[in-house]
Amino acid sequence: MKAAAKQYTFIDEIITDQCLPRLSSKVAFINKFKQLNAFPPLTVVGGKRKQDHKRTANAVLKRGFDIIVAGIALLVISPILLLIAAIIRLESKGPIFYAARRAGKNYQVFKFYKFRTMVVDADKKLQQLQHMNQYKSGDGPVFYKVSNDPRVTRFGAFLRNTSLDELPQLFNVLIGDMSLVGNRPLPLYEASTLTTDDWAQRFLAPAGITGLWQISKRGKKEMSAQERIALDINYSNQHSFRYDMWIMANTPKALIQKDNV
Repeated sequence: MKAAAKQYTFIDEIITDQCLPRLSSKVAFINKFKQLNAFPPLTVVGGKRKQDHKRTANAVLKRGFDIIVAGIALLVISPILLLIAAIIRLESKGPIFYAARRAGKNYQVFKFYKFRTMVVDADKKLQQLQHMNQYKSGDGPVFYKVSNDPRVTRFGAFLRNTSLDELPQLFNVLIGDMSLVGNRPLPLYEASTLTTDDWAQRFLAPAGITGLWQISKRGKKEMSAQERIALDINYSNQHSFRYDMWIMANTPKALIQKDNV
């Protein structure tokens, strides 16, 4: 069985007689997952599935708002985008944009765009900075965040501290990979550690540029991985168009951070 799992990498789990006591809870979780992500959104009333009109309205408002705001923003800030691209190219060799595979809603993998703020091949140097990792997760979920990361370029530090490196994600919003508000899409090595029933709940919400984590904890070194997941799950449980507007209203004060993280 182990050999088959290694050969066929799409296998998430092999069910044996030892798994049978937990099988019913796993099936219940999968049913809940499908129900919460159905469109039009569904709810169960008296044992019957009915369309959740409130969630449908929120979904339509959210997507419409994303398209309008992202489209207008890209037109307005296009001169700024060109200026940033030129400075990045002049400062160091390498691509202007950083594109990485990230896991968003329902673990959907997509290319995530940012302005490049690090030296070329920075990902390959991550293992050398394990001792500087802000998150000490032990056997739990794996997150990486390095304070005053030596891989960051001088202009890259400015882009990060002002959050200008995030602007290319408006393209992700426009094509539907992300939303303006949601849980941050995670690198695949982080997402692969969040597959238990409880932690997977954070992937029920859309991936977003800003979110509850950013306005609550951004730049605070004392934040643990568990606190970050709890904030993501909190948003996943209660996100709505009104809640998104509240988060966006509180985002500007979180844009400027003192610590280069």
